[in-house]
Amino acid sequence: MLIKLYVQNYVFIRELDLSLNKGLTVITGETGAGKSILLGALSLILGARADVSALLDKSSKCVVEGTFRIKGYGLEEFFQKNDLDYDDNTIIRREINPAGKSRAFINDIPVTLNILKELGDRLIDIHSQHENLMLNENIFQLNVIDSFAGNMALRNEYRKIYNEYRRLEKEYNELQEKSEKNQADLEYYQFQLNQLLEAKIVPGEQEELEKEQELLEHAEEIKASLNMVVSLLSSEEASVLGMLAEVKQLMGKLRTYLPAADTLAERVNSAYIELDDILSETEKLLAGISDNPERLKVVNERLDLLNSLVHKHRVKNSDELIIKTGELNKLVSSIVSSDERLEQLEKEIAKKYEEMKLLGEQLSGKRKEVIPEMEQKITSMLRQLGMPHARFRVELSKMPAWSSTGNDRADFLFSANREVPPENITKVASGGELSRVMLSLKSMLSSAGNLPTIIFDEIDAGVSGEVADKVGKILAEMGKNMQVINITHLPQVAARGQTHFHVFKDDTGKTTVTRIKLLRDDERVMEIAKLLSGSEVTETAVKNARELLNAAAN
Repeated sequence: MLIKLYVQNYVFIRELDLSLNKGLTVITGETGAGKSILLGALSLILGARADVSALLDKSSKCVVEGTFRIKGYGLEEFFQKNDLDYDDNTIIRREINPAGKSRAFINDIPVTLNILKELGDRLIDIHSQHENLMLNENIFQLNVIDSFAGNMALRNEYRKIYNEYRRLEKEYNELQEKSEKNQADLEYYQFQLNQLLEAKIVPGEQEELEKEQELLEHAEEIKASLNMVVSLLSSEEASVLGMLAEVKQLMGKLRTYLPAADTLAERVNSAYIELDDILSETEKLLAGISDNPERLKVVNERLDLLNSLVHKHRVKNSDELIIKTGELNKLVSSIVSSDERLEQLEKEIAKKYEEMKLLGEQLSGKRKEVIPEMEQKITSMLRQLGMPHARFRVELSKMPAWSSTGNDRADFLFSANREVPPENITKVASGGELSRVMLSLKSMLSSAGNLPTIIFDEIDAGVSGEVADKVGKILAEMGKNMQVINITHLPQVAARGQTHFHVFKDDTGKTTVTRIKLLRDDERVMEIAKLLSGSEVTETAVKNARELLNAAAN
């Protein structure tokens, strides 16, 4: 349940620090004082959208923080699934900066609004007037029936099977569509793959062949140049090595008479050795060069094949053709094996459908079992709330397809008059009647204990007198099973609260702000007296207020 709410810089609230208790808490105040602003602030930590218009001071950030006691509500799995730190007293915080940027935290860990909303939906149910329209929504009606029947665990189990069934069905449809298209292209893909496999491409082959092609195409030119080098270095007439040998001999004689020539002689000798080695290497190169038209023809044909494949498959070189071969091989294999996967999926889908159908039928059966009791309870409560001829009926019918809630469609039927048969509730019920139906449903569900807190925003609108007292009793009874917070204008309801807050506007400063005060017993008497008589509090109103409080306490 919500044990503490802190609000800073939100609409008309400068700062508010509110401690809340279990049972029924009532909030009263004049119209426009800011009671609903509290709900707006609270909705922020439940995942509602917000912008800078919510800031009282546009230069400061808005902070809303709620502390919730969540022990015993089975939320540990939620925290584990979302990598959050679990704490029996969990703190949810929302911040909105002046630029409009919003941040959300659960136990000081940043979270998305979706996670915040998911947790909020399991902590608090805020009922406002527009929620009465949900009475015509199938998902809401089934939620009511399943909560009353205690079907939530079964429904969660069903939903897991249903989601798996839909996942398999989606995979099957996508694979079938892809398979039909690919089957038409299989022959083409297989031809491309065979062509590449027959080419037997080797990594780096194209680069090596291009080098060999260059060599073979210029073989004669290369041989001529190498022959000229050999001739210049070693021919019998005026060769480089011959002349260098004479230089070497002369330098050798000079060394005897001129010690300074030693270094020059050594250098000449080194030059001779280096040039002789160059000659040897050149002769080897020359011996390896041959004019081979047959080999050149083979190389050219191979390069033509590789280049045509490179161009055909729009890749850069033969190495990328090897990658393309692997891709085609994988594609052809997947097409060939897709029929096997489709057959496997058909079996899995059929099996999952039977599991889903079995659980769905169990769910439907349990719903049908509790409907008479549910109808009786709601009808009885509506009669207590001032509608002596009210009838409430639940009509369960089958839908043509399965959904995440089964294949049932629920319709809530209602009639306030004895002679009029029950019809769709949102078509025949007035606003006040819808509120009383919703209160009856919420009251019935409060005993299920699957939600810590419920907040009503004037659920008692449109009633008075004895009916208002009945509403107060119902809310107080709900407070025995959960935390109930009710914004009200009715003294009969306000008197039933175990805790009573008064919301008012403070105009003493430069700006008007909303404040909230926990009322003492004597202050409660005066507040309820105001609700009874208006701004002019009479002795009779004070007396009646005390009587209401005493009656509520007994």
